[in-house]
Amino acid sequence: MTLFAPATTTRLVVKVGSALLVDPDGGVRRDWLSTLVADIADRAVAGQQVVIVSSGAIALGARRLGLAKGGRASLEDAQAAAATGQIVLAQVWSELLGGHDIPAAQMLVTLGDLEDRRRYLNAAATLGRLAGLGVVPIINENDSVATEEIRFGDNDRLAARVAQAAGAHGVVLLSDVDGLYDANPAHDPAARHIPVIERVDAVAAMADARSASGMGSGGMVSKLAAARIAVGAGIPLAIASGRVDRPLSGERRHSLFVAERTAPARKAWLAGGLTAAGAIHVDAGAAAALAAGSSLLAAGATAITGEFLRGDLVTVEGPAGTVARGLSEYDAGEARRLLGRRSDEQAAILGYAPRAALVHRNHLALL
Repeated sequence: MTLFAPATTTRLVVKVGSALLVDPDGGVRRDWLSTLVADIADRAVAGQQVVIVSSGAIALGARRLGLAKGGRASLEDAQAAAATGQIVLAQVWSELLGGHDIPAAQMLVTLGDLEDRRRYLNAAATLGRLAGLGVVPIINENDSVATEEIRFGDNDRLAARVAQAAGAHGVVLLSDVDGLYDANPAHDPAARHIPVIERVDAVAAMADARSASGMGSGGMVSKLAAARIAVGAGIPLAIASGRVDRPLSGERRHSLFVAERTAPARKAWLAGGLTAAGAIHVDAGAAAALAAGSSLLAAGATAITGEFLRGDLVTVEGPAGTVARGLSEYDAGEARRLLGRRSDEQAAILGYAPRAALVHRNHLALL
């Protein structure tokens, strides 16, 4: 199967992992990268806009700084390696794309840039304008300032979130392997390749968290998490091998995660979020009402965890797990006072006219 042909995919996000960009000695694999850039150039001529999510900064910086464990021995080492390696990474991409008369741009983002709605919209506007101008954005997590608590941690999920922001029509995760298998092919010769996945949850147990190269920060687990974000926003995602020249050309075996029905942009952003300020726990009846399209009423809420403010993103936890994400209409303290109470009781409890729901259906996305 062809990977998202230009005729059917106007805008494509391609994630390139560290093991593909950087050799075991910490140098750039320029010959291979030149073939990928040639693919990008061909697609640009055919009218496709390409956005690149590029790993490799930490691995490149660690070599130049002589840091142990590929720059991942400590958070400080990783931050220093990222700051040093990112300038090298951007220069290589710019030089190779420039050889095809394609301008490159660098965007470094943090988790907060795509979790905060206003900053997300700013990033979306920048990506849209760059793509419209024929520029290839080179995106990476800003590891020089990110901490363990406020970071994506892998560029697979970052690519899926960027695809949402960019209004992309497809995502390709170039990897060590050519897709998803029902067992780890490195350890099981009988492992079976799965070409098409209709539901991410149906294959979640097959994922292996190990990174084959030791350079990356994810494995198949992070790729399935990325697939869940992408397809939930109506964007198909493919996992394909980057261990070949011209990885975006011709017929390539890969695993395709089929997109779900396209969600409204705001709800897709809510569903794809990776952080939450707290949680509202609900009973089975409330979970069923949410699935039918209702708002979350206080009568069906059983507990509040975390400390959040009105307008913060929270998860809704049902008896069987997380059922939705949404923006709270109340502070956590107020929400606790309303637990299990009917609407006609709430004015007396709060001392003012209550809002219609703990989370209104217009600000809620089912998972």
